Amino acid sequence: MRRKIVAGNWKMNLSFTDAEDLINDLLDTLDEEKPTAEVIICPPYPYLELATDYMEENLFKVGAQNISSFGAGAYTGEVSASMLKSMDVTHCIIGHSERRKYFNEDDKMLTAKVNQALAHQLTPIFCVGESLPEREAGKDKEVVRRQVRHGLFHLDTVEFARVVIAYEPVWAIGTGMTATPEQAKDMHAYIRTLIAERYDEKVAEETMILYGGSCNSENAADLFSQEGIDGGLIGGASLKVDEFISICKQASAK
Repeated sequence: MRRKIVAGNWKMNLSFTDAEDLINDLLDTLDEEKPTAEVIICPPYPYLELATDYMEENLFKVGAQNISSFGAGAYTGEVSASMLKSMDVTHCIIGHSERRKYFNEDDKMLTAKVNQALAHQLTPIFCVGESLPEREAGKDKEVVRRQVRHGLFHLDTVEFARVVIAYEPVWAIGTGMTATPEQAKDMHAYIRTLIAERYDEKVAEETMILYGGSCNSENAADLFSQEGIDGGLIGGASLKVDEFISICKQASAK
């Protein structure tokens, strides 16, 4: 059975003190509000151990924003799946459009990252999505199909069941633009169709697919009420406790 998930991607923001304050405020509010949606926070690497120390409260889980495609060795600056696992990190964002764009992460690299995460019992949050020119050219589904197939369809059924997918239209990330509920619903349904074709209807029905891209407390309810949308991957709004908790509560209500 699918569950609702709200994951906060903090990106490259906050000082250590600000991160600690945000986590404390988040814990206090989660303890008071008790949303039923699964809450995941994804701080920058330096704050992961801080976050996992607080994770013992069982009010949220902790994910990394990236992962190395290598297991170990002379790869200066990289952080491996085994390192993340040793800090009790549970999830990892893979394939975010900012990684694809700014760091030239291609399908081959992302496949290796997915494999590394699964080999070390981390849950990949695998991001897919099209740019505005691609959508305007009618290539949005073609792009998403390629990303899903190349990144995930090498997995067997058991491995695939451990993956969370996040549909994030690139044109909506950090722009204030948001896919309409109908656009988001349509793409989520299309992704499930692809999964059913590769695996079967049962796997497609059980796969959790999140929406990301300027999702906030004002539009979350409309997005999360759409059939097939299982929550959100939240960017800027995850840095504001009241905003983030509101989104978590709206996900919990659906």
